[in-house]
Amino acid sequence: MRIIVIIVVLLQGLIVSAASEELDLELVLLADATGSIDDAEIRFQRQGYAEAITDPQVLNAIADNAYGKIAITYVEWADMFSQDVVVDWMVIDGPQSAQLFAERLMAPPRQAFGRNAIGAALLKGKELIDTNEYKGLRRVIDLSADSANNWNGPSITEARDAVVNSGIVINGLAVLCRHCSGRPVSYNLEDRFFSEIIGGPGSFVVTADSADTFAAAVRKKLILEIADKRSAPDARVRFAAIEGTGAAN
Repeated sequence: MRIIVIIVVLLQGLIVSAASEELDLELVLLADATGSIDDAEIRFQRQGYAEAITDPQVLNAIADNAYGKIAITYVEWADMFSQDVVVDWMVIDGPQSAQLFAERLMAPPRQAFGRNAIGAALLKGKELIDTNEYKGLRRVIDLSADSANNWNGPSITEARDAVVNSGIVINGLAVLCRHCSGRPVSYNLEDRFFSEIIGGPGSFVVTADSADTFAAAVRKKLILEIADKRSAPDARVRFAAIEGTGAAN
């Protein structure tokens, strides 16, 4: 009987250990899949992230951290009822796991449809972080979008406050051009990201202003998030897509 109790205790310890794997970063990638994004753009966006996560500079940023590994998941979001987990949580700790993530990212068909619900997307990201099996030194939600509209679901302000107050940072990728819809005509997308969407210590916006710069912008954004070596850790920061210049606002 005593042996059985010891075995049960050991198994419980293993379960607890597995359920709280420590690593450098928990990162939710929230990718725009709303009505303005066609299927070709969905593929284009996924390809940009697949190329970025396998890039040697990104892998070096992961390796240079305390644990040398991050947990990452990729979600396509649209309306308040449509957030599709394309790739569930994976630990990236080197080229093999990064390549596997990239392959899984490119395989599934599109599942998310509808009009913008950024607030619901942010809360979905928070839920995924709150319920996963990892314990990151940092927790980040990364939202990409080609507009800052919120047609249904919780407000952006309500969702952002809930996320940031729980200790999660929100960063943004303002997508101004893919194939190419261009800038919103009635407002500045980067400014709206900066003032209404991102939040938390060191949060930032990276801009992709052409199809050619999209993958580079994603790579730059991942390196900033993984390395966490920005010069203004307590300020929200706007970065250019390629040059890497930024200024606190």
